[in-house]
Amino acid sequence: QVQLVESGGGLVQAGGSLRLSCAASGSIFRRSAMGWYRQAPGKQRELVATITTGGNTNYADFVKGRFTISRDNDKNTVYLQMNSLKPEDTAVYYCNAVFFVTSYAYWGQGTQVTVSS
Repeated sequence: QVQLVESGGGLVQAGGSLRLSCAASGSIFRRSAMGWYRQAPGKQRELVATITTGGNTNYADFVKGRFTISRDNDKNTVYLQMNSLKPEDTAVYYCNAVFFVTSYAYWGQGTQVTVSS
């Protein structure tokens, strides 16, 4: 069974930084594309950033230049470094893993990020 556990969320002032972590249990991490999504109240869940098994990254336009996704395959962990945070970044952030063998998607429970103005 695969579990994804996010951490690192919290309350920060606008312009500040946070680093989210997502630790994956199980043996699929190295063979999974990883991603971060977010969902603000009353809005649909949206893609923030993804990273492939080979380390290629993709970002939503609204975080380009501010957020950085990375992965440590030895620690089975994916990170999201968030800089220059804005109040509109306030949301629950979810970790996602897509296992390339089955294309099955796993989700974490989410971590709250709140940016005050």
